[in-house]
Amino acid sequence: MRYSTQVKSISYLKANAAEVLDRLKEDREPLVITQNGEARAVIQDVASYEATQDTLALLKLLALGSADIEAGRTRPLADVVRSLRSRGAGRDAP
Repeated sequence: MRYSTQVKSISYLKANAAEVLDRLKEDREPLVITQNGEARAVIQDVASYEATQDTLALLKLLALGSADIEAGRTRPLADVVRSLRSRGAGRDAP
């Protein structure tokens, strides 16, 4: 997708807000809003925003995991499984 095809002025947004919101929901493509000929904001539908936030959260977890590996903050899987099983040993089985 090319953002250059999804550019509207703030005046257009003000005059056509309902139409713009319907289009955002239908197309699920962000829209660049300009003011005085310069890009000032990007708007997108809520579902796309939430998907982006979920993706960013997963990427952050991956980055944190990579940092832990580089810093040597790891444990063998067998140790982790043993530890988790011992924590759940006192609980009633479902």
